[in-house]
Amino acid sequence: MDEFRRLSRIAIKFEGLNRPTAPFPLITFDRPDAINACKTMSDADIGGYSRSQLDYVTAKDREPPHARFHGNISIELPPGKPHIQRSGYAGWRTLSRPPTIFGKSLWDIDPYAYLAMRIKSDGRRYFVNLQTESIVPTDIHQHRLYARRPGEWETVLIKWHEFVRTNHGMVVEPQTELLRQKVRTVGVSLIDRVVGEYDLRIEKIWATNGLSDTDARDDGRVEDFAKKHVQAEQPRV
Repeated sequence: MDEFRRLSRIAIKFEGLNRPTAPFPLITFDRPDAINACKTMSDADIGGYSRSQLDYVTAKDREPPHARFHGNISIELPPGKPHIQRSGYAGWRTLSRPPTIFGKSLWDIDPYAYLAMRIKSDGRRYFVNLQTESIVPTDIHQHRLYARRPGEWETVLIKWHEFVRTNHGMVVEPQTELLRQKVRTVGVSLIDRVVGEYDLRIEKIWATNGLSDTDARDDGRVEDFAKKHVQAEQPRV
């Protein structure tokens, strides 16, 4: 049924002939209740001492409305729980959306090449996490969230095929391709186990086939895209 709906949408929008140009929003933190569509987690859930918060921040001056993912990382182990050998993580993700009359409500990002995020990072080693309708429910596809300009707003693009399949923080073999037609949740985690405070701002997350000219110019990516375009057009020898 999911595949039938996907093919029907493609036929209606003529996406079989043309790639979609409009962005496909996954989560946008432009209003306070957007936070309610997410949940936080940390090792505090198993008795640890790390803290994870996701707060809404209103627009001010040149700051857009956004979510603030912040807290504190601790690697102190909980007392009286010898089976817990490791702590020091925090994260958040979107909640699974309510089902429809057609079944589970999933994102179909197959027509798009990238996951895009508008962020302001503190420079720590964050990861982007995707959950799909995998055969193994605990599988998560992850990719490092590379910030080019910590302390400034920027747009990060990640190719879908570069996400790596993991389970409980470990890379899983054999690797399987991300189920692009059945994405359940998206989120961010901090697992570097560096003790101290962290602070990541997220304006929005979406699927896209590239940035508009205006977005690329505002984000300082015009030169990057121009180089890729020239390289793509050079003849092979």
